[in-house]
Amino acid sequence: MRLFTRAVCAGVVASTLTVNMASASEQGWRARSSSAVEVTVSDISAEVSFGREIAARILGRYKALDDAELIKYINLVGLTLVRNTNRPELEFYFSVLDTDEINAYAAPGGYIFITKGALKIMQDEAELAGVLGHEIGHVTEMHVVKELKIKGDDNSAVTGLARLVGGSSESARAAFGQAVDKGFEMVFQDAYKREDELQSDRVSVTLTALAGYDASALARYLYRIKPIKEKVVLNEDTHPTIISRVAQIKLLIATDGIDTVKQSKYETRFVESIQSIRILR
Repeated sequence: MRLFTRAVCAGVVASTLTVNMASASEQGWRARSSSAVEVTVSDISAEVSFGREIAARILGRYKALDDAELIKYINLVGLTLVRNTNRPELEFYFSVLDTDEINAYAAPGGYIFITKGALKIMQDEAELAGVLGHEIGHVTEMHVVKELKIKGDDNSAVTGLARLVGGSSESARAAFGQAVDKGFEMVFQDAYKREDELQSDRVSVTLTALAGYDASALARYLYRIKPIKEKVVLNEDTHPTIISRVAQIKLLIATDGIDTVKQSKYETRFVESIQSIRILR
C-alpha cells in the first residue's frame, strides 16, 4: 500500500510540474543526488520517530500556515526533487511556517519546513526548489542522525531510539527527551557542521539540475539574503560563509557542464502560487 501511494504521488508530481529530466540524467548526475546509505528497518523507524518529535517542536515554536493550495504547491515541488534521492523508504512532508523570519528547516525522517518570510523573498520556483533541495540533503545525508548516532538497535541508553520511543520508564523518557533536545538545537539553530552545509548545497545543485530547474537558483537566493543572514560574523571553521557556498555552487555547475540557460525558473507559476501570502504582506 505504501509503495502504491508513493507511485501515485510521483505520477501526480510528474503531471502537475512539467520538468525536463532527460538531459541531466544522461550526464550521470543522479548517482550524486545523495550518497549511499545503509540502514536497517529498525534504524529507519528510529529516524522517523526521532524526526517527528523534532518536527513537533518546530511546530510548537511556529504554527503551520493554513493555506491548503500553497501547501499542495510546496509539496509538489518538494516531491519532484525527492524522486531523485536514494531514500525511497522515507515519506517526505513539506509545510510552510507562519512567520516572516527567513529560514528553512529539516527534521530527520523527511519533515521539511520553509517559512513564509523565505517564500516572500524568493523570485521564482527554481529558488524554492534550491532551498528545498538543500533541506532534503540534510535528511538524505542523515546529518542529525549521524551526529547524534541515532540507531534503532544498539545498546546505548541514548541512541537505542527504537526502545526509547516506546519506553515507559522515567530514564527512557529522559534519555529520549535529551536526544530530541540536541537534535532540535542542531536543526533550529543552524548548528550543522561546515561540511554538512556544503554537502547539502551539493545535493541541492544535483537535485535541481535533475529536475530541470535552474541549478544556479540557490546561489541567487543566498546572495539576496546575505545582508540579512550574515549580520553576525560567522566562524568559517565551523560554518561556511554565503560567499564560500556560492563559490562552491558555481564550481559544481561549471564542473558538471550544467547549462543553466536551458533550465527553467518558472517565475510566473511561482508568483501565482504564493500570491496569497504576498497579499497579506
